[in-house]
Amino acid sequence: MKFNKPASDNPIDRQKVVSQPRDRIDGPLKTTGTATYAYEWHQEVENVAYGFVIGAGIAKGTIENIDTAAARQAPGVLTILTAENVGPLGKGEMNTATLLGGPTIEHYHQAIALVVAQTFEQARAAAGLVRVAYRREAGDYSLAAAKPHVTTPPEDTPDSVTGDFATAFAAAEVQLDATYTTPDQSHIAMEPHASMAAWEGEKLTLWTSNQMIAWCRKELAATLQIDKENVRVYSPYIGGGFGSKLFLRADALLAALGARAIQRPVKVMLQRPLVANNTTHRPATIQHIRIGTDRQGRITAIAHESWSGNLPGGTPETAVQQTNYLYAGANRLTGLRLAELDLPEGNAMRAPGEAAGMLALEIAIDEIAEKAGIDPVEFRILNDTQVDPTNRERFFSRRQFVACMRQGAERFGWSRRCATPAQVRDGRWLVGMGVAAGFRNNIVSESAARVHLDANGVVTVETDMTDIGTGSYTIIGQTAAEMMGVPLEQVVVRLGDSDFPVSAGSGGQWGANTSTAGVYAACVKLRDAVTKKLGLDPDTAEFSDGKVIAQGRTVALGDAARDGTLTAEDSIEFGDLDKQFQQSTFAGHFVEVGVDIATGEVRLRRMLAVCAAGRILNPKTARSQVIGAMTMGAGAALMEELAVDTRQGFFVNHDMVGYEVPVHADIPDQEVIFLDDLDPVSSPMKAKGVGELGLCGVGAAIANAIYNATGARVREYPITLDKLLAQLPELA
Repeated sequence: MKFNKPASDNPIDRQKVVSQPRDRIDGPLKTTGTATYAYEWHQEVENVAYGFVIGAGIAKGTIENIDTAAARQAPGVLTILTAENVGPLGKGEMNTATLLGGPTIEHYHQAIALVVAQTFEQARAAAGLVRVAYRREAGDYSLAAAKPHVTTPPEDTPDSVTGDFATAFAAAEVQLDATYTTPDQSHIAMEPHASMAAWEGEKLTLWTSNQMIAWCRKELAATLQIDKENVRVYSPYIGGGFGSKLFLRADALLAALGARAIQRPVKVMLQRPLVANNTTHRPATIQHIRIGTDRQGRITAIAHESWSGNLPGGTPETAVQQTNYLYAGANRLTGLRLAELDLPEGNAMRAPGEAAGMLALEIAIDEIAEKAGIDPVEFRILNDTQVDPTNRERFFSRRQFVACMRQGAERFGWSRRCATPAQVRDGRWLVGMGVAAGFRNNIVSESAARVHLDANGVVTVETDMTDIGTGSYTIIGQTAAEMMGVPLEQVVVRLGDSDFPVSAGSGGQWGANTSTAGVYAACVKLRDAVTKKLGLDPDTAEFSDGKVIAQGRTVALGDAARDGTLTAEDSIEFGDLDKQFQQSTFAGHFVEVGVDIATGEVRLRRMLAVCAAGRILNPKTARSQVIGAMTMGAGAALMEELAVDTRQGFFVNHDMVGYEVPVHADIPDQEVIFLDDLDPVSSPMKAKGVGELGLCGVGAAIANAIYNATGARVREYPITLDKLLAQLPELA
């Protein structure tokens, strides 16, 4: 199905099933422990062996020798694989470093060996007997140290320039010039990276935890140098990814190599200390923001430049992209700078770009609003725009940013906020309110599905779309139920199998909108097949309550399949509407905090998100996504940081003890409001993504609330006690 013009009325608009707060259909499986995750498929496969990954003990250099003699004699050991004995490997397009290092080491904890044994314990014990001699080389591990030497943009990412920023900023009546920093962050998904591989002749089956089935299949085939038609990837349940499982990782490759070496199935899981350094992370940033306004607070000049680091050949953190679209202003400059660092690969983490960029931009907006003497909510509303500020001929498809701000302010009681910092006390707590905009672009991508109808009226959906804890099973089932006019209980959803049609996958906040649009397209074809089989007019047929009604006739839906199951397959192919219109999602984030006047301890008291993100396909699962994102935003604001050892080049706190994330006690009651926001330009579903929008801006709202509570302006995340204490004594 081609989607070349805005959607008109269609069966989804009935909203009998879609947009209803339905429980997750996969919930009972997960809560009873019967949903099978990547490391649990041994229940289905016999004679499984276990692999244990050895990671490099240096960040840069070469391996001089790997002594495996003692390990090979250890009980239960079946084989030990290194780059020297696995044979030639290719390399896919989506990994910066090679997944099996040696002799060259590109980053700390790069996989350099796999010990395979009869049991996990035997493999782990034998791995401890492997001795590796390295020749260490000096590396670059500090973004701050590298920054002065990085003055030009990456070749393929030129600066975005509109008007004359320098002249306009110099002439601005009110000016802000400030620098903000965000640290390296880890995804810390609940489920570690894990895979099981089995070969049958030349054909490989991989059970894994991966967000993008088609990407994984292609990259694995390229690395193994085999035909991708000989690779089947299976990932029906994923225990969180946040971007860390977008790409092929070492666990998958090493499981495949181990299974090939011993000709039996092999399971590999990255132990927690390896996840932070061996897989990807969100890179640290240094962001320089300059804003100029007139005396009325209208932005006349805005510049946002961001420095980040990555391995040679890696990409920058795109922290400036929201600044191109969020606020008006005739004179603009945004640019990225990329330093080559020898730290582990930086790549996508939930809302890449905007999540880090909004942490800085939305503090800067509060700071310039204060300089201009304008309430921060009103300042944001004043600088709203209905056109793309970098291309004033292109309008937003939908933009309810002002409504998010207005409704959020009213709901939160913003009018009660004291504009002067450090004036509100509740016992030993200084209390403050903060606000920030939420912004995330809407991305669309081709997505396909296959649907079946049997004689009992049961509809089965098949697509390689994944569910990373987001509710894909449920919204896909709701879409098919709505389109075919059956109860949700009469829909079977099968996901995460490369034998199924290729979906857009889970990532970039595009998964919900695009995957359901692909199901919509397949159901349109199935509806046509049903009406043809029943001899009914497809243009007037109504599918409702398990029946098809047209031309005065009412026929049971299952009758169309009485001679055999009907099957239809199609994809949604997006035209250039995303070029004609700027498609984005918006939110208003409001936070109240208390700060202990003596210790600087920060406690969240209230949180509110008002979101405009197209049709909300399931308010219950969408709310779950947003409150999870708000929680992640709290972590980014107050505690999350991968500590870099700038001498040895690795992340020190590479486990769930040292890397702090919010727990239940850190999070107060959270409120989420979804605005009515159908967007016919986005897809036939008129939906957009929302799970990353709930993150973008939250951390800045917390920082702004802390400032309102204490008068302490912290521009370096996370906002820990040491950054507040020096400013608190004057308030005591």
